[in-house]
Amino acid sequence: MTSASELAANELAPIAEFLAQSLPFNELSEGDLSLAVRSLKIEYHPRGQAFDGGTDYSGLRIVRSGAIDLRDGNNELLDRLGEGDSFHLGGLNPSLGEVTAAVIEDALVYCLPDAAYRSLCDSNRHFARHFSGQRSRRLRRAARYRPEPVAMMQDLLSVMSTHLLSVAASATAGEAAAAMARRRVSSALVVEGDALIGILTDRDIRVRLVAKGRPASTPVGEIMTPEPETIDASDTLFDATLQMTQGGYHHLPVKREEELVGMVTTSDLILARKDDPVYLVQHISRQADLDGIRQLVEGVPNLMVQWVRSGLRAEQVSRILTAISDAVTVRLITLAEHRYGPAPAPWSWVGFGSQARSEQLLGADQDNGIIIADALEPGQERWYADVAGFVCDGLDSCGYMYCPGGVMATTAEWRQTLGCWQDTVRRWVRSPTPEAVMRVSIFFDLRCVYGSAELVRHLQTVMLEQAAGNTIFQAALAANVLDSRPPLGIFRRFVVDRDGEHRNSLDIKKRGVLPVTEIVRLHALAHKVAAVNTDDRLQALASASQMSIVDSRNLADALHCIQHQRILHQCAQIARGETVSNYLNPQELPKMAKEQLRDAFTIIDEAQSGVRDSYRAGVG
Repeated sequence: MTSASELAANELAPIAEFLAQSLPFNELSEGDLSLAVRSLKIEYHPRGQAFDGGTDYSGLRIVRSGAIDLRDGNNELLDRLGEGDSFHLGGLNPSLGEVTAAVIEDALVYCLPDAAYRSLCDSNRHFARHFSGQRSRRLRRAARYRPEPVAMMQDLLSVMSTHLLSVAASATAGEAAAAMARRRVSSALVVEGDALIGILTDRDIRVRLVAKGRPASTPVGEIMTPEPETIDASDTLFDATLQMTQGGYHHLPVKREEELVGMVTTSDLILARKDDPVYLVQHISRQADLDGIRQLVEGVPNLMVQWVRSGLRAEQVSRILTAISDAVTVRLITLAEHRYGPAPAPWSWVGFGSQARSEQLLGADQDNGIIIADALEPGQERWYADVAGFVCDGLDSCGYMYCPGGVMATTAEWRQTLGCWQDTVRRWVRSPTPEAVMRVSIFFDLRCVYGSAELVRHLQTVMLEQAAGNTIFQAALAANVLDSRPPLGIFRRFVVDRDGEHRNSLDIKKRGVLPVTEIVRLHALAHKVAAVNTDDRLQALASASQMSIVDSRNLADALHCIQHQRILHQCAQIARGETVSNYLNPQELPKMAKEQLRDAFTIIDEAQSGVRDSYRAGVG
């Protein structure tokens, strides 16, 4: 065993750099990291060597190269550690029994003596939590990053009007109104010397003058709003929005050290918040034609980059993007209704898959259908076909591509009456062929986007009753869940495509996101959980004691970690002017991001093992 303190300074530098890029040493201050490096011992372990808690050395081990298996007292594999992973045999859960570390690939190991390790734990809370918590806690913390300022945190100076109109209280209402018209403003400050004594707005003139039939010669002082609230110029758009919302104001004078310097209005705030998803959704709903919708949606990729930089989490971004998708769909449906007239019978436009789960990201294709009330009369079905064609064509024009598999309302199979849909679900569950299982994986995540939510509830009730009561169907779904393994090899190395267009990359949606959603969907269907969003399903399963809180949180954090990397990848593609995709080269990621993904994929692998144990009857 060699001591790092015996090495020259230039030999210590690469060790310090390695630790600084490894969890949880990246949490340490420069001083603590330097002390840790100088305390290290360096060991070499050949393949086949094993050691346990009774080994002479006691402390934290960090794998510099090679691979090590941790096995419990029953020789069950607990974890497989590679470069950058660390472990403390004496600090593992006692319930695991005597844990043995077996070297399966020649390993170079840095050893941090127990005294130094304990000292770092005592003085660094996050460092200590890394070893005492679950992987999910590490994932949760690792997903945090320093956001750029959001639009609502801008100073008022960036949006307020500085060309102020002032009038005297003795001026007539007619004179003030004429001055406001000339300046094209909706308010005037009422001053007495340098003091602000009131504000006159368009609303004051309408409500207190015109509506009461008072003459234009009425003094401003009689109809103004006296002693208006003001806001300081150093405050933010958020402060102004909050103050105006709480007070019901549309105009707010701005002061700097008691001096009037500007005016901020609700219109100013709206213009400043064009990157706000609420603004975008509202404006989509007001568009008179497809071109107007398309122009608004074209800016969504750049807006997503802003939202991510502002600090929104992956699950928040996906909910926003789904809300935009819903708004586009609803507006297209209302335009179709204007064209084709009212529906002949109650109906519902439903979204499937990621749209139903509110987990859409960029590049999503269409998965939708129509449920029609059983009261439909012969010949009336044509209306729904026309509307489906109009809406699906419009969605494609707005960037939501046609579904390659034809899972769209334009296909008669995905546009049925409630009774027909219920019969279809019973048939799929009764005979879970590979094709039926594929369709279930899309269809059993459904949500009403427009129309009768009651029709969707009736269909979902049948789905849950059929799925929960059929173990053969659950086994078929479990086989589908187990068919897609997370992309980790035997030494926790990423398994990527070796040739073709996506050489050295992996499909992070197919290999990471979908396995989680499929695992959770299976548990939800088996236990009659009506929630559709993956986070909501996990919470419901944990609340009903159908899944442990730890397992629920682990899967949620794994999903969020993977989605976070997926979103960052898409943002980088947008910045480079590339078409967004789900193919990511893990070797291009920072070291800690790789470790986070490895943790996430390991959690998925463990969850799939749980599926095999719980639903193995009929799996084979």
